[in-house]
Amino acid sequence: MSENRIHITAELAGIPFEVICRNKKHRNFFKDFLSQKDPRFTFEITEEDLDKEKEYLERIPGTVYRDYEFSLENSAIHRKVMNELVKHNIVLLHGSALSMDGEAVIFSAVSGTGKSTHTRLWREVYGNRVNMIDDDKPLLKKEGDKIIVYGTPWNGKHHLGSNTSAPLKAIVKLTRGETNSIAGMNKADAFQLLLRQVYMPEDKDLVKSVLKTENEILNSIPFFLLKCNMEKEAAEISYQGIFEERRR
Repeated sequence: MSENRIHITAELAGIPFEVICRNKKHRNFFKDFLSQKDPRFTFEITEEDLDKEKEYLERIPGTVYRDYEFSLENSAIHRKVMNELVKHNIVLLHGSALSMDGEAVIFSAVSGTGKSTHTRLWREVYGNRVNMIDDDKPLLKKEGDKIIVYGTPWNGKHHLGSNTSAPLKAIVKLTRGETNSIAGMNKADAFQLLLRQVYMPEDKDLVKSVLKTENEILNSIPFFLLKCNMEKEAAEISYQGIFEERRR
């Protein structure tokens, strides 16, 4: 890596920040999220940060990185940013987030279940009524009496997302099934979903902030369990359960 430091000011979920890093590829990585505002916080990626990320990445067997040095620093930046955003009552939920007619829905599940495939079905069925916010790591922020979903540059291997936001309509746990069905989740199961899928810092005080925000989310929006196959009907059943049933 070059020892030259690069200063980048970006904004996520309404919070501008400055990152001081080494790999010039990060200018392009943050290009859709650059900001001219005064940063609310600043941090620099150190050798110690990179050493910690090496330990984390080595725990993931079989993972191949096209650009290991970039991935290493990018992972360190991600961790630093998320730990800071937690202090502003912002959390990251692992899932695929889209907006439908201006309202956001997040589909969350364990990796490999088919989140990205399901949101693709929504785009195929509903066309330009659907906009991808973030296909992997959307942010959730309590603003007034609403939960707002924000996109990030960490938007999955297909890079589906945008620097946009929308009020959250629902969170959906996606599971595979031969037939399609959707039903409401009770709060206990919904809380377990959040515990598994929300980014959790190591710092105990920050964990308390995450749990507080999770509780606000839990009490603000409905959760659903979706059993689905990979047919277009899955998107239709999902839409009906989230949007149309609640209007009746």
